[in-house]
Amino acid sequence: MDDLSLRVESGEIFGFLGPNGAGKSTTIKMLCGILLPDSGRITVEGVDLLKDPVEAKKKIGYVSDNHNVYERLTGIEFLNFMADVYQVGEADRRARIDYYLNVFGLTQAASSQIRSYSHGMKQKICIAGALVHNPALWVLDEPLTGLDPQSAFNLKEMMKEHCRQGNTVFFSSHVLEVVEKVCDRVGIISGGRLIAVGTLDELREKGTDLEQYFLQLTGTPGEAAFPPPPGQPPLPPAGWGGSR
Repeated sequence: MDDLSLRVESGEIFGFLGPNGAGKSTTIKMLCGILLPDSGRITVEGVDLLKDPVEAKKKIGYVSDNHNVYERLTGIEFLNFMADVYQVGEADRRARIDYYLNVFGLTQAASSQIRSYSHGMKQKICIAGALVHNPALWVLDEPLTGLDPQSAFNLKEMMKEHCRQGNTVFFSSHVLEVVEKVCDRVGIISGGRLIAVGTLDELREKGTDLEQYFLQLTGTPGEAAFPPPPGQPPLPPAGWGGSR
């Protein structure tokens, strides 16, 4: 990372964007205490992650972009394990586990081993496990991957409600349409550097949408830059009305 400095406020959904290899996952892993920064500091609600990592991590719920989960546990065993890790009381854990199993349609599958789950079901149980302690900061790295439309909608509504309660969502995704719809602010990273931060209203004042702005900043070539594959004729111009 190259001198990355960023502040995310309570009560906001912050979108974290960048092309592949830009440093998004590295940043997120440092934010969650999985990787240690070479310099600087990270604080979560005023708690220094390097000086008091356990207390800081209690405030974080992290959904990674892969399924790091004990697959020989049943769904309910995994959720209770996560509740034990975060010292969630009996009454709260029962209510939250029932809630997430119901929201994600996993109630009947909860007694089955996770290794029998589909990709989407594993994503859902990972999300539920990361949120069972109701953390102040949700760090979501591509959380919608594999979710059916209803579950994706439910998660987006949960993100909004979490922030309405004064908490924070740090949301990384390549699906720019979703980011544009749910996020209050966005940050764009490229080559390990934070190259833009702003609200969606500030972005709209520039007269562009998030996709256009992202492509302009990251130097990603647009559609016109790509020639047709070998042996394939160029596409006709827009509005061409020739017969087939």
